[in-house]
Amino acid sequence: MNMLDLTKTEHMNNTTNTQNNLTASVAALAAVSVFLQACKKEQVGLYEVNEVQLLPDAAGKDKLKSNQQFVSILYTNLFQTGLSGVDVFELDQLFQSIGDKDLAKEVLISNFFNDSSVQLPSVSEMNADLNTFIENTYKRFFIRMPNEAEKTWLRNFIQANPYVTPEIVYFSFALSNEYKYY
Repeated sequence: MNMLDLTKTEHMNNTTNTQNNLTASVAALAAVSVFLQACKKEQVGLYEVNEVQLLPDAAGKDKLKSNQQFVSILYTNLFQTGLSGVDVFELDQLFQSIGDKDLAKEVLISNFFNDSSVQLPSVSEMNADLNTFIENTYKRFFIRMPNEAEKTWLRNFIQANPYVTPEIVYFSFALSNEYKYY
């Protein structure tokens, strides 16, 4: 091998090394750019949420009202005023003397509705703004706001049955299982 061949061989080796280095550099640069692309923080869309007032539901009501509590609260809900302690005591004695408490409650509610001072909206007031009537009734008797399913069901029921009056709705609420508990 002569000097010229040796120089050509070295030159080819240098060229090959340079090409290998260049290929390695391009591969490394590509890997770094892919890595940088992958590490880029992805922009997350901004979602707006409507604020909704959350109120407790009936699930927390697990204590049965005593006869005195039931009578006193019912009177307050229907007449928007308190009942005297003597009257509460007498009505409690009446409840204790009757075996069927549910029947006694029905009779008591009926007697309360026969009183002219009971505070009831008229049928026209009820039908003029059903949503407000339903919400006020739930607040008045259950001390909570109705959920959408309850509002929809009661609104549809009242609209489908023209004989429904505020007295019937209040009577139903006062006899409901939820009303028996606090």
